[in-house]
Amino acid sequence: MLPGCRRYLQRPNANKYAGSLFKGDAEFRRKLLALQTSKIRNAAQVVTVSADGKSFKIKEQMNEIGLIENATVIVGSDGTIIDVGPEEVLSNKYKDFTFETDIDATGKSIIPGFVDGHTHPVWTGDRVHEFAMKLAGATYMDIHKMGGGIGFTVNHTRDASKEELKDLLHQRLNRMMKYGTTTVEAKSGYGLETETEMKMLEVLHEVNAVHPVDVVSTYLGAHSVPKGKTAAEATEDILNRQIPELMRRREEGKISPRNIDVFLEKGVFEGEDTKKILEAGKTAGLLLNFHGDEIHPMCSGQLGGELGAAAISHLERVDDEGIIAMAKKPTVAVLLPTTAYILRLEPPPARKLIEGNVPVALGSDYNPNAHCMSMPNVMNLACVLMKMTMNEALVAATLNSAASLELSHKYGSIETGKQGDFVIIDHSRWEHIIYEMVDPPIHSVVKGGKVVFSNRT
Repeated sequence: MLPGCRRYLQRPNANKYAGSLFKGDAEFRRKLLALQTSKIRNAAQVVTVSADGKSFKIKEQMNEIGLIENATVIVGSDGTIIDVGPEEVLSNKYKDFTFETDIDATGKSIIPGFVDGHTHPVWTGDRVHEFAMKLAGATYMDIHKMGGGIGFTVNHTRDASKEELKDLLHQRLNRMMKYGTTTVEAKSGYGLETETEMKMLEVLHEVNAVHPVDVVSTYLGAHSVPKGKTAAEATEDILNRQIPELMRRREEGKISPRNIDVFLEKGVFEGEDTKKILEAGKTAGLLLNFHGDEIHPMCSGQLGGELGAAAISHLERVDDEGIIAMAKKPTVAVLLPTTAYILRLEPPPARKLIEGNVPVALGSDYNPNAHCMSMPNVMNLACVLMKMTMNEALVAATLNSAASLELSHKYGSIETGKQGDFVIIDHSRWEHIIYEMVDPPIHSVVKGGKVVFSNRT
């Protein structure tokens, strides 16, 4: 993009001055015109989620979603949003402009692309056989102790080639994208030793370079204690081998982890080991974004508050003190209703977290245990199981999920300067994306102003 145009287009209130600039600067107008590449026009509803640059929303704000009727969105050639507003205003404002992409959204609604805040998408060796065990009454930890669960997937993933894992990841991202996900947090964690963990991070890095969905990678070497090691021994391996190797490969440009994660759980990595690993990750420049309080209360909120964590996931067993600690930074609560559903756990206390001023986000927790790639289904479960409103679920699946990755300046709402990532819903009311939970009426998915998936026949 031309440098002068970039400065102009990134100003939050740039469109406010467009008319006067156009009148006095024909050359600037010509350059700006050349940048207008995508127009999605005449939507029955555009849901902006935010219109004032908020990084996240809490409490009553989560019910404020910014709805514009009969609206149009303009996206520039760099993939960022240039303008959004009523069709009658923008059609006149841009009447002389030619667009590379011109989508008629009459009768349809537009929401931001989903940001899936928690996934484990790099693995092989499915665990469909364990589903029958769960239905017969086996708990997650029962299966874990029998050598199933994470350990089963680790064995298969260690043996898989990088090319096999890349192909599987590409297929999974395609399926997520078809359900409206345009950005995804994605973890390693099925290696539990240096080479496989680095292999997984390389897979995430390389697929991110070629797939339309933006992949935000997370290092999760502390997903489970490897067979034959104690938690203390596994912690030392992570501190002395895995993190140093991560830093080396990151410096070489082979991997691009943004976050560090630990499975803080009784009998896995407990408080002191978790703290050591997170502190080492923080020193290495990684954001803290970890599993906590899923099966047993582990004071994860207090630890996250103490260390300044960006996010904590699960939180089925979070206590009042943990909620208070999370609200102070604040630390985003990434809730995973699919996990509670599949494991028959008490759902996370979404209402308590929201009322306690904690930003609540949503993730699919896609993994061999919770095989869900659909954020619309996650939102439906959030409303039914966790008593969230539809507005709250939308904010949690977009702006607040982006905030859990500290990327809400780029994703999560339809605002000038942000990525032009949208879900176009084949209905005049956006709520149908949640209401029609199994087969949501998605017309198309737009990434950076370009259609990357379409259901049109």
